[in-house]
Amino acid sequence: MTATNQQMGRLRSLLFPVYPHEFKKFLPMAFIMLCVLFNYTVLRNTKDALIATGAGAGIEAIPYLKSIFVMSGAILFVVIYTKLANLFSSEKVFYLLGSFFLLFFGCFTFFMYPHVDVLHPSLETVQSLQLEFPRLKFLISVWGVWTYSLFYVFAELWGSVMVSLLFWQFANEIVRSKEAGRFYPLFVLVGNIGLIFSGKAVEMLSDIRKQLPPEVDAWGISLQYLGTCIVLAGILMMATYYWMHRKVLTDKRFYDPSEKKQKKKKAKLSVVESFKYIGSNPYVGLIALLVLSYGASINLVEFIWKKQIATHFAGDPNGYNAFMGSFSMWTGISTITIIFLTKGIINRLGWFVGAIITPSVLLIGGISFLSFVLFREELNPLIMSTGFSATYAAVILGMIQNISTKGAKYALFDPTKEMSYIPLDQELKVKGKAAVDVVGARLGKASGGWLIMTLFFIVSAQDAMDVAPFLSFLVIGIVLLWFYAVVALSRRYNKLVKE
Repeated sequence: MTATNQQMGRLRSLLFPVYPHEFKKFLPMAFIMLCVLFNYTVLRNTKDALIATGAGAGIEAIPYLKSIFVMSGAILFVVIYTKLANLFSSEKVFYLLGSFFLLFFGCFTFFMYPHVDVLHPSLETVQSLQLEFPRLKFLISVWGVWTYSLFYVFAELWGSVMVSLLFWQFANEIVRSKEAGRFYPLFVLVGNIGLIFSGKAVEMLSDIRKQLPPEVDAWGISLQYLGTCIVLAGILMMATYYWMHRKVLTDKRFYDPSEKKQKKKKAKLSVVESFKYIGSNPYVGLIALLVLSYGASINLVEFIWKKQIATHFAGDPNGYNAFMGSFSMWTGISTITIIFLTKGIINRLGWFVGAIITPSVLLIGGISFLSFVLFREELNPLIMSTGFSATYAAVILGMIQNISTKGAKYALFDPTKEMSYIPLDQELKVKGKAAVDVVGARLGKASGGWLIMTLFFIVSAQDAMDVAPFLSFLVIGIVLLWFYAVVALSRRYNKLVKE
């Protein structure tokens, strides 16, 4: 019996290392994260479907949205959040920002979208302006579907504000250090389980067009269902958050405010300070280069992949969104599988092997996909013999590349990146991570958009495929830079570990 109990204890510590007396704290936190990430996935898929298939828009508008409007919105939200934090408690700030988001998404679903014919400028007006100012064509597209663009910005900010800022700030506030090592990996697992459920929900609610007569706006019906799910998940999130503050955080077994005084405050650096810090410390600079390289390269490949999806589902937002829902579901399943299959690789083969796998997967998969897209005319006879169209074959190949890269990222890239901070002294750990979070994480995605925008302007591109050959060389160059960062950082990391 003792041996059995010990075995069960080891099994629990491996699969679910949460003690029964901790359920009252862990389960509601996991549920909050599930609701936040459910909305994140639904919004991420829906925002792309709106822009990619919207009349007068197109996938080419996304780099402008990300690099100009999302970045501006993020800066504005930081200012608003700082003001609110000075006036209200963190609990009230959570309710205020959460309610603001839900109010907008509800308003878009039930008021803005049904009246887009009135709210948007006419397609003729948009097209005439694009002909007059060809270099600003896609920026004019953003204005032409301004309610969709606004939805895109708010959907992107939901991930930054509700996930990265408010949830993890809440978790860091109430989770003790001895609990974090057990709780946080499970939060990642819960996130991927949420990805599976939300992806399936998006697929089902977007695929209703087959059950409706042709004269009915199936996309409008799908948006109403999806918008209702978003609002309900948000209400459940805030209700659970409220319950935790009344029933859990009042119990000193789970949370003791006096313990906060013992914790050291996390360093906060401005963008300028972060660049200076990274420039003065080569080790931290290499970590930032890893993060920047991943963000830029994955966005460049995804841009061409989403163009293939938009082409395949031209004028069919339901089909586009249903496919992306299926993609999200399989990403969650595959990521969980890859995490379990690659456990122990870093311990057995070393930091370098663990760190080099993700850029290798992206390079092989990304170049294979981009080559296929660029030379599919030559491959078309072979593709047609399989029963697939060339565009759909590119969609599937890009999906495989995206899922495998993201699985490798979560399973190996993230752990090796965090491990690289361990040999540093305390000051370098704190300030170095703060600098990388600002420069690497925030600018990684935006840099991909800036590169695409620059190419559009230089070559006066009228379509995403006009810049695809240039993006292929950019991806190769960025990943080679990534390889260099891994090799250089591995030498420094191993040297510090030995010392």
